[in-house]
Amino acid sequence: MKKNILATLTAGALLTLSLSAGPINAAQAHFTDLQGIAGADKIEALHQDGLIKGVSDSLFKPEQQLNTAQGVQLITDGLDLNLDAIRFIKQPLPSDTFSNVKDGVWYSDAFVRAQYNGIQMPKDIDPAAEMTREQFTLFLMKGIEAKGGLPMINIKPVDITDEQELTPEYQGAVQRSLVLKINTLDAGGNFNPKETITRAEAAVMMYNAIEYMENFHAPQIPETPEK
Repeated sequence: MKKNILATLTAGALLTLSLSAGPINAAQAHFTDLQGIAGADKIEALHQDGLIKGVSDSLFKPEQQLNTAQGVQLITDGLDLNLDAIRFIKQPLPSDTFSNVKDGVWYSDAFVRAQYNGIQMPKDIDPAAEMTREQFTLFLMKGIEAKGGLPMINIKPVDITDEQELTPEYQGAVQRSLVLKINTLDAGGNFNPKETITRAEAAVMMYNAIEYMENFHAPQIPETPEK
């Protein structure tokens, strides 16, 4: 990954796909469990740039599934969705909006930041519930939209073999993610929307999203007029 991708994130925007804490060492040990995993190079690139952690120094556990709290935190941290531009009379708490999101736990702040950055979630969303591929995609694309990173253009829909399995309100986000190369279909042209997203899939999508945002916001150098 290009080093200037780091410029799209603040120093605190660490994509912690692990609940473990601790400093990130400058020299990262390579993960030893990525053989045969799609997007292994992207996962390792994020790791070497200090943007994700494994469950240990050498293990990433790519097939481990994400729950909703982990997915929301990954998106809000990865896209640096913050509250810097908002002034509150009262500090917002997740319990002000959500019936099942606790205050004062590790994921509380992520739900608040997501809510105030245009990622609309059900009031009864369950942080412990498994996060599906279509749900992660919807929240990620909403986050990119909040950062001003979605072009206002008509897209040509991609043929999805299992499109009938998509939740209707998620279809637009899924289509945009495919057109913008943030997401891909499997060998059979399926999106598998109801499957729980894995750590590997989420990390690869985040890599693609960061790369897309970097290119989308790249400054355009005007051509020098001929003399």
